[in-house]
Amino acid sequence: MNLKSILATVAVAASITVSAADAPRYVFYFIGDGMGVQPVLATQAYSRIKGLDTPVMLKFPAVGMVTTHSASSPVTDSAAAGTALSTGSKTRNGMLGMNADTVAVESVAKKYQAKGYGIGIATNVYPDDATPGAFYAHVPNRGMTTQIGKQAAESGYQFIGGSYLRGLKDRDGNDTGVLQAFKDNNVDYVKGTKEARASKSEKVFMVYPDSVAHIANYTIDSIPGFVSLPDITQTCLDHLLKVSPDKFFIMIEGGNIDHAAHGDDGGTVIKDILNFNEGIQIAYDFYLKHPDETLIVVTADHNTGGMSLGNSYLSYDAKPLYIDYQHISKDAFNDEMKAIQRSRRIYTWDDMKEFLSEKLGFWTNVPVSERQTKMLQERFEQTFVKHEGDEQKTLYNNYSGFTAAVYKVLNDICGFGWTTTFHTGDYVPVYAIGVDSQKFAGILDNIEIPKLLEEVLQGK
Repeated sequence: MNLKSILATVAVAASITVSAADAPRYVFYFIGDGMGVQPVLATQAYSRIKGLDTPVMLKFPAVGMVTTHSASSPVTDSAAAGTALSTGSKTRNGMLGMNADTVAVESVAKKYQAKGYGIGIATNVYPDDATPGAFYAHVPNRGMTTQIGKQAAESGYQFIGGSYLRGLKDRDGNDTGVLQAFKDNNVDYVKGTKEARASKSEKVFMVYPDSVAHIANYTIDSIPGFVSLPDITQTCLDHLLKVSPDKFFIMIEGGNIDHAAHGDDGGTVIKDILNFNEGIQIAYDFYLKHPDETLIVVTADHNTGGMSLGNSYLSYDAKPLYIDYQHISKDAFNDEMKAIQRSRRIYTWDDMKEFLSEKLGFWTNVPVSERQTKMLQERFEQTFVKHEGDEQKTLYNNYSGFTAAVYKVLNDICGFGWTTTFHTGDYVPVYAIGVDSQKFAGILDNIEIPKLLEEVLQGK
């Protein structure tokens, strides 16, 4: 290699991973909830076989593996994992923004705020849920949503957004004063991205429009009025560029990945990781305009479901492209089944076969075997004729035996395996690009990531 080629190579490397004595002006911190190594691998395989571009996070030069145990268990919950990723402190499962001794600990976002950075915290699930809440709240129990909401109002952050704020009413339906707390702290409480963009306030708290506020908003369901993670990312970024253009810290959570993985719904997991990747692409496009001033870090709080690419049904094969015939999430499918059970209409097996063909491609494009067909018909009769059968109970939903059987067949045919409907203690990935991104390569524990972000802030 001649000198000109060597210098060109060095220049390219320098543009990808930048070390600086000064802290980056722009920091993006993406957390895929439940996005373990295996779901990312399945998404990569789907993209490769389909001929899509490699997910942008997999192109980042700094790559590592992260352990996720909490102070109380080898298998963390989201509150303890969120606290670790936000504060650099281990805590017990269920606790938020506090260490294991129930002492409040400061998040890395607060440390950036103290240095004059504008702060944005956004998610496509509840903004008072574990991961976003860990960046501004301090409570001994993640279920204390009223307190979490009031602490969001008091945080001073320029943008917090998500689907629906849960602590507005108490169990008796009484006003908890959370909305008043927003008014008292000059925070504009808005609904939807349009209202957020139109806001004249420095501080905005955005929830979804009422029409979609209580819906999981899975990418695969294509719900009218759907607010996607790229929408949320762009809205948050635009607001920070408006009110704090010189420097900002943004945390974006892809929360629906976890919801789908709790249901062992492989197709929905992959489509939501791709949607999460589109949010990362927005940050990456921004990075390309400011490569010497930007850092992007992408990781996960834990793995959910124990998803694998490969199972006993297909042995040495997998067919992830069959998810393109899946047009409904397991959650939405289950809602449809409950509606059928409540209705007075007589629903026959032929009716159900037509529905399964339309929504999941069964028999027309997805090769369901005779044995699988017989099993599904038996489960149909058990559920809709005899009104019997067990339920598959998970963190977010209780699926009918028929729903569970349908999606087990779909997973089998696609080549997806699952070990649980809860979390696992597996490694999760970390990817980074930009200023000091090399710090995030290697084997890390989750508490090291916010500590490294603080080092970056201090220019170490």
